[in-house]
Amino acid sequence: MSFQLQPQPGQAYLAIEGLEHLLVEELAGHPYTRYERLFVVGTAPESTLYWYENCWEELYRIDFSSISTGAKALRSLQRSWWPYLWQQYRRGTLLQEALPHVSADPLSFGGVPLSSALGSWTLLSPQEMLASPRCASTRPQGRWDFVEDKLGPPSRAYLKLWEVFTRFAQQPQAGDLCLDLGASPGGWTWVLERLGAQIIAVDRSPLREDLMHSPRVEFRRGDAFGVSPAQLDAAQWLFCDVICYPHKLYDFIVAKVMPSSLKHAVCTLKFQGNSDQRGLIAQFAALPQSMVVHLSANKHELTWILTR
Repeated sequence: MSFQLQPQPGQAYLAIEGLEHLLVEELAGHPYTRYERLFVVGTAPESTLYWYENCWEELYRIDFSSISTGAKALRSLQRSWWPYLWQQYRRGTLLQEALPHVSADPLSFGGVPLSSALGSWTLLSPQEMLASPRCASTRPQGRWDFVEDKLGPPSRAYLKLWEVFTRFAQQPQAGDLCLDLGASPGGWTWVLERLGAQIIAVDRSPLREDLMHSPRVEFRRGDAFGVSPAQLDAAQWLFCDVICYPHKLYDFIVAKVMPSSLKHAVCTLKFQGNSDQRGLIAQFAALPQSMVVHLSANKHELTWILTR
């Protein structure tokens, strides 16, 4: 026997490492089969899921007799693959080595990531795989990792913007006016300043000294949500990584951001230990011309993105 391909109904979700319980909460009342971080559901959940790194969108169960026939089975579906190994590590490594090479190296910010399809697979037993040639992400296991700048930025928060700008291929242009709310110590302002944008940074605490003296940065001491409608109308981008309860951010967005002429916004939803926020997440996702995503640079956070 060489191999047998059996299409399977449903999808599989690869949970965020360390936050598997959040995906369990989202799947409450919905049957699934779990393989460590991989949750296989027979039918798509009625509500949108957010707490996962990658979705396997087209499932096949593959029976195979050897490493070479397993690799042949995967290549019959498509060229490029990445494994999720939770058992049978040695056999899984040998199988992946029999497939075309795929680089998992961190990305350099400003580069163009490969956009070709990347399938995912896992071993259920020594001679049985679950595989998906079509996944939501083109990155290995859905992770957007970057070559980090360990000297320049004031904090690691800059990685969130690097990921947003790379994943969604949109970023401020030189001269664009950006509002950075809750900006201290300046991780997001640092990114925007390097792009050549003009930044109004608002916080009760100052930014790092070099950013305070940048000619492209105007620091305003005060309440992050105290910006005026006129300031929002004048800006092209709004950024907010402030630590606050998500409902407070939502009220600000509904009252001030949505009625304005602002074109782009990127805001972090920080849940501060309270994980069951499904209703509030749905409210953010329902705002017109926006979406809610989990970034690889997020932890117990989601990110709301407006583009209009």
